[in-house]
Amino acid sequence: MRLIVLLAAIMLAATSCAGGDDRSDVYSAPTAVLGESMAVLGWNMSVANLRFDADYVLVDIDASPSQEGGEHAAPADVRFGLYGALAHPIEADAVGGCGDVTNLDIEPVSTTTPDRMTGTVCLGPLRDQSQVRGVYAYSSKDRIAGTTAAYPAAFPVGVLPTNENDTGLTMKTTSVDAFRADGAKLDPSALGDPTAFTGNGYMLIGLEIDGLAARYREESAERGGPLMVVAGPTIDGRGLSHACDKYGASVLVLPEASRERVQVQVSLCTQGEINNALLYATVSMTGTHAALWLVDG
Repeated sequence: MRLIVLLAAIMLAATSCAGGDDRSDVYSAPTAVLGESMAVLGWNMSVANLRFDADYVLVDIDASPSQEGGEHAAPADVRFGLYGALAHPIEADAVGGCGDVTNLDIEPVSTTTPDRMTGTVCLGPLRDQSQVRGVYAYSSKDRIAGTTAAYPAAFPVGVLPTNENDTGLTMKTTSVDAFRADGAKLDPSALGDPTAFTGNGYMLIGLEIDGLAARYREESAERGGPLMVVAGPTIDGRGLSHACDKYGASVLVLPEASRERVQVQVSLCTQGEINNALLYATVSMTGTHAALWLVDG
C-alpha cells in the first residue's frame, strides 16, 4: 500500500512539473496569461484587454517599478510586439507607438511620472489578426553581457551571411535601400560621388534570420533570454523618415514556439550622419530579457 501511495505521489509531482514547464517560458522569455502581472526589466507590468480595431491590435498596459528606487528600463526604450504565426514581426514603442492611429478613441501610453507607465499600445497595421497568440515586451537597450555578435552592414551590400555558430542562428541581407535625409534615394553609383555623402541620411535593411528551433531554444536558455537584432546608428525620438519610425532599429526574435525552425523576415533602419548611417552601419545580435503574455495561456 505504501508503495502504491509513493508511486502515485511521484506521478503527481512529475505531472505537475511537466504542466509548469509548458507555460514556463518561450525561448527563455517568461510567460503569463493576458491580464496577469509579471516582473520584467525592473517593472511590475501587466498587459490586458487585447482587441482588434481598424486593422490594429490594441492592448492596455500598466507598469510600476518592481522595487521602490530600483533601476528599471526607461519607458522610451520599452517595445512591444505581437507573438504568433506572423509573416513579419510587428512591434511598436510603448511611448509614441500610437502616433499613426488617429481615428480610434484611445488613451496612448503616458508617463506622467518616470515611475509609471499606463495606457494603450497600438500594434499594426495587421490584416490577418487570427494569427495573434500574444504580446511580448522587451527593451531595445537591454543586453545580456557577453552575448553580442556584431557585423558590418555597409551600403550597398548590407550584412554578409553570418555563421550559425556565432549565435545559433544565421542572418543574411535580402534588401538594402539608402536615402539622403530629404528622401532622395541613392544607388551604388553614388559611392563615386564626393558630394553624395554629406549631411544626414538613412538606410533600410531587410534581413532573413534562420535556424533550428531546438538549438535556438537551448542557446536561449544558456544566455538567459532570446536574441534581439539591433541596427545602428540610430537617433532618439522622431526619425528622419516615417519608414524608420515604423521599422525601428531593433526587433526581438521570438517565433511561435511550435515551429521546428526559426524563419523570420525583418526590416530595420539605420539613421544619422550619412557616412555613419550608410557606410559604417552595424547590425548586432544580442541576448536580451523579455516577457510574453499569451491569449490563452
